[in-house]
Amino acid sequence: MAAKEEETREPLMAVEDGSADHESSRDHPWMVYFSTFVAVCGSYEFGTCAGYSSPTQTAIRKDLNLSLDEYSLFGSILTSGAMIGAITSGPIADCVGRKWAMRVYTAFCVAGWLCIYFAQGVLPLNLGRLATGYGMGAFSYVVPIFIAEIAPKNLRGSLTAANQFMICGGVSVSFIIGNVLSWRTLALVGLIPCAVLLFGLFFIPESPRWLAKTGRHKDFEVSLQKLRGKNANISQEAAEIQDYITTLENLPKAKILDLFQKRYQRSVTIGIGLMVCQQFGGINGVCFYTSSIFESAGFSASLGTTIYAILQIVVTGLGAVVVDKLGRKPLLLISGSGLVLGCILPAFSFYFKVHELALKAVPILAVTGILVYIGSFSIGMGAVPWVVMSEIFPINIKGQAGSLATLVNWFGAWLCSYSFNFLMSWSSYGTFILYGAINVLGILFIIIVVPETKGKTLEQIQEAINV
Repeated sequence: MAAKEEETREPLMAVEDGSADHESSRDHPWMVYFSTFVAVCGSYEFGTCAGYSSPTQTAIRKDLNLSLDEYSLFGSILTSGAMIGAITSGPIADCVGRKWAMRVYTAFCVAGWLCIYFAQGVLPLNLGRLATGYGMGAFSYVVPIFIAEIAPKNLRGSLTAANQFMICGGVSVSFIIGNVLSWRTLALVGLIPCAVLLFGLFFIPESPRWLAKTGRHKDFEVSLQKLRGKNANISQEAAEIQDYITTLENLPKAKILDLFQKRYQRSVTIGIGLMVCQQFGGINGVCFYTSSIFESAGFSASLGTTIYAILQIVVTGLGAVVVDKLGRKPLLLISGSGLVLGCILPAFSFYFKVHELALKAVPILAVTGILVYIGSFSIGMGAVPWVVMSEIFPINIKGQAGSLATLVNWFGAWLCSYSFNFLMSWSSYGTFILYGAINVLGILFIIIVVPETKGKTLEQIQEAINV
């Protein structure tokens, strides 16, 4: 199948210059922006779930008389729920559609927050945390997929990167307001993005690509027209999507083992490989140890964490702005290089501390390294793997492949968090050297394997990769 050169959204009346990109600007895709806003409320909900346990630890342990082990289980069970959500998110989203899937996941989050709010003991507290973890893990897949499927090619990167920006926002806001609100009230605050998402879903269209895949051709055209604007000419884009769907219909329905066929080998390798690079480079370990590093450097833990949160939001926003201009691959390489530097500086800091060398430089190296690390992660490695993952999988395997990639991501998050203390006990500076080495391998993987997807339609990307 020949790839089309342009994804057109031309108005019905042609003008002299004939530029598709120029003409598309005449009909502003406000529905794409509104639909993205609604969807990323799920990302913000993700952030509220992830950020809930940090500011509430002391209060919950005191009110419910929990031991440290019991509270540790409460915190970690979130990741277990997320892994379950990752496994089921793709099939559910493929079966009932992206919008209904988001409704299902929101229901789990609502139930989870209510369980936490009314909890009088360990069991309902953990059940609530597990339910919110399930919703969080599922949102991490379906939100970027939905955005990628509705966005025009020139906006897809920035809009999909808004997913990570809202996650950072949810984490940071939860941390800040958690210092002034009770833990039960903070649980109720977690219901707000759920309410906005459920209400907004009534006003946005379903993914046109999912509608085309399920044979609902009239609904597909209505959805695409609504997204591109009432005066936009969607004929070429609709034909391109339909041609690609027709090609996929000739293939057998994909099963999990089909992901390892040669035709899908590259896209699956890229998707899973980027998730490995993102998680095994140490992000959860660094986050876990941030407060201790700031304290050892003579900084206030709360002030240091607030600076950390603000930096994360600002740099993630910057990455979202430039991802469609600079490109996915350059951002990943810049981010990876910064992560290596962000590992080297703390490694020197811990090495000097252990061997009592240049002790005055220890706190400066530690704090600078952590800030460089989180800034570098936020500008590329945090968001871009999700952008690329949402672009590279053909729609007939998107559910299974997306679920597998998301599962790998959450397993990596759990493994990094679980192993961090053991690694630090083995060697504090050796831990950061290990993370730095993994990030170097990640850079090599990006250079050799990951393609640039900027400015291409999903069909063009997938046809080029899955040959």
